[in-house]
Amino acid sequence: MTTRSFELLDARDLERLAKLAIEDLYELFERRPETGRLYRDRLLMLCLCQGAAEHFVRHRQGVKDFDVWAFFSEHPERPFPHRRRGKKDFGPSRFGRHPADEGFEGRRVDILGRSIECGPGRTATACVQAWLRSGRTISARLIARRPVIVIHPAALRGVVLWDPVAGR
Repeated sequence: MTTRSFELLDARDLERLAKLAIEDLYELFERRPETGRLYRDRLLMLCLCQGAAEHFVRHRQGVKDFDVWAFFSEHPERPFPHRRRGKKDFGPSRFGRHPADEGFEGRRVDILGRSIECGPGRTATACVQAWLRSGRTISARLIARRPVIVIHPAALRGVVLWDPVAGR
C-alpha cells in the first residue's frame, strides 16, 4: 500500500464520487431533518477539490484521498453546517487504499459542504467561482489554491471550474 496513487481519474471515477457524495448528503438529511428541510433542494454543485483535483488536472500530485465539496445556495434561516464532514469509502479500485485509513477498503472520500450566496439569475458556476474569488473564508482561500473540478451535475462533470494556474 502506498500513501498516494498516481492512477489517472476518468469520467467513471468522477461519477462514482458524485454518487457517494449524494448518498452521504441524503443520509445526513435523513439523520438531521432540519438541515434536510433547509438544504435538500438547494444543492448547486458537487466539486472535487484539493490534491485529487490537482492530480486530475496536472497528473503529478497523486491521490491521497478524495475531497468532495457540496455547494448549496444559502438559506436565509441558517448556513449549512460548515464543520460537518462526511466520510465514504471509494471501495476497491486501481487507486488502492491509504495505509493510515483503517476500516476502508479503498481511498477515503471526505464530503464537506458550504452554503454560499447565489441570487436569482446567477448560475451555479458563477456563484461558486465568486465564492472562491472572494477569499472571505479560510475554506475559500484554501480551496482556491488548487483546481476545482465539477462532478455534479452530470452535464458539467469534468469541467475545470477553477484553476489558479490558468487564472480562473
